[in-house]
Amino acid sequence: MENKQSSVLDEQALMATAEAHLNDLLRLSFHHNNQAQALIVYDTDCVLAQVLAAAYQRCLPHAIAVDFNAQTPSVIMERFALLQASDLVVLVQTTHFRLDAFRIRVELFKRQIKVIEHPHLNRMAEHEVPFYINALAYDADYYRGVGRALKAKLDAASSGVLDSGGELLFYESAFESAKLNIGDYTEMTNVGGQFPIGEVFSEAQDLRAVHGRVRIFIFGDTTYRVNRPAMPITLTIEAGQVVACENSTPAFDQILTNIRADEGVVWVRELGFGMNRAFSKTNTVTDIGTYERMCGVHLSLGAKHGSYGKPGFKRGSGKYHIDVFADTHSFTLNDEVIFKDEAWLV
Repeated sequence: MENKQSSVLDEQALMATAEAHLNDLLRLSFHHNNQAQALIVYDTDCVLAQVLAAAYQRCLPHAIAVDFNAQTPSVIMERFALLQASDLVVLVQTTHFRLDAFRIRVELFKRQIKVIEHPHLNRMAEHEVPFYINALAYDADYYRGVGRALKAKLDAASSGVLDSGGELLFYESAFESAKLNIGDYTEMTNVGGQFPIGEVFSEAQDLRAVHGRVRIFIFGDTTYRVNRPAMPITLTIEAGQVVACENSTPAFDQILTNIRADEGVVWVRELGFGMNRAFSKTNTVTDIGTYERMCGVHLSLGAKHGSYGKPGFKRGSGKYHIDVFADTHSFTLNDEVIFKDEAWLV
């Protein structure tokens, strides 16, 4: 009985924290008010989904809440059809909702409907739930101030160096115009996306100008989950491609084998600056798409990076975009250290 009561109290505390964070998000990032409709589509198939669904219903008492598992696809589609531009849809998903060929977020964005999406919640272990809830906190000054400063520095830089504990990866190239995922949609076509947020990302204009070595402590495996090897894996990169690997594991070898089988070589593309301080080297969550926001530097392996076109890379033709997370000691743009001691210095 005591353990049960303790669990209930923990869920109540999580609910209160989630409600506070989501209220800030709805107000500061989405500018949602009662004049606009809101629709919450949810399931209750895991604890995290239950907490988020209940918290959103507290934050949006005027919203229509629909249990995905209790309604037919036609009923849910009818609910979507009633929405107008600037209305809001919240998707709380233990896995990922599918409605035949209807791509929910894409189709809603086409109609200028705001979307908050929480997919694959069942990938988070029970002890990770507080990390996820904390990652929903929206510090507008931090995300917008630091995020825009990082973009400005990336856009102006002609070189960069990633130091992962004495292993140096050199970017002897300018960078593509950086993209922002900081909860500010004022100059963007679509309002919303997958949450939690917190990232600035780019890539080298000349992919072949990336060379050196990088030590990674986590990678995304074939099940889209965080995989932490017993010791960091060191990649050797020449002309923008992975050419050697030390301290690898069977799971990581499988990643490299799959990429080479389908794409021939293993390109290094995305340079991601994660900003979410709720995620760190120790505070991890299992879903790789969520953990991607962790405060630090990540790269992608494989030819796929739809945000940037490149000569010789057909947009949408690459099959793989595998996130790998550098054991970052520092990152330097030109001669300025912008990341050190697990924090951004801009």
